[in-house]
Amino acid sequence: MPILNSSYNPPLLFKNGHLSTIYSGLIRTVEPIEQIRIRLTLPDTDFLDLDWSYSKSPSKKLVLIIHGLEGSSKRAYIQGSAKALTESSFDVCAINLRGCSGSMNNLYRSYHSGATEDLQSVIDHVLQLDKYSSIFLHGFSLGGNLLLKYLGEERILPKEIKGAVAISVPCQLADSLHQLLQFKNFLYARRFKGNLVEKLKLKKQSYPDMISDLDIEQIKTLKDFDDIYTSRAHGFKDAMDYYAQCSSLQFLNTIEIPALLINAENDSFLGEACYPVDIAKQHKTLFLEVPKYGGHVGFYGPDNFTYTERRTLEFISNFN
Repeated sequence: MPILNSSYNPPLLFKNGHLSTIYSGLIRTVEPIEQIRIRLTLPDTDFLDLDWSYSKSPSKKLVLIIHGLEGSSKRAYIQGSAKALTESSFDVCAINLRGCSGSMNNLYRSYHSGATEDLQSVIDHVLQLDKYSSIFLHGFSLGGNLLLKYLGEERILPKEIKGAVAISVPCQLADSLHQLLQFKNFLYARRFKGNLVEKLKLKKQSYPDMISDLDIEQIKTLKDFDDIYTSRAHGFKDAMDYYAQCSSLQFLNTIEIPALLINAENDSFLGEACYPVDIAKQHKTLFLEVPKYGGHVGFYGPDNFTYTERRTLEFISNFN
């Protein structure tokens, strides 16, 4: 498909990528929507907390939303998306990845960019409800990578899955890590690493034989975290092996349903490898939009309705 032209042209203040990112992540507020939490037990005895929001009228259309690194269903970008979707006759299931719902998960492992088995468990659960004829996947950052990998893996997709929208996706994880380790992203990386390390310290209380204080002290960067925890806890050789196996870039060619990928040109988390222009040009169902502005998940819009919330509605409404 041709690369999509973008109409996104925010006010001057939000043409700055960092300001867009910070506003979306730390400042933007959304009037809370009703969420009904269901705890889903996973095949390995762990759990996911799913927060459901419903259209005012009965709906056969469902959107599964997946948050980004250290996000949750309570973040403004998830709440805003859920609000926009439910007001447009979609039901929403916001997935809290393992350990992200406010309750520590049971196992030593947690979540990561390629854990598509957990997304499969949610989809299996939804299909068992026998309620929805149209299911859409919608992910942000890490969650976007996760859903694109899922769609491109060797599996027969349920006929109910009609389309997907992924926002601000680090399609090539090593490339994104390289960007995050640069000075321009120092504050973001420090915040991510701090949150992850605090969780790991809590996990150590339940699994003292799996991780030592010395291991935790050696975590100075996000790559260190992935070398010391993510890779070991999830069966990878090291951080680079994790990035190589879980980057969605290598799975894009085999996606067969309509999928929209929106990555801003001024997203400081993404390097050149995260913009799959050549793949999209030759692809039948992958639509790539690269707005000049937007930062990382920072697509400001009037009336607290972001550009990507509007684009998501426009896109999935074509495939009901």
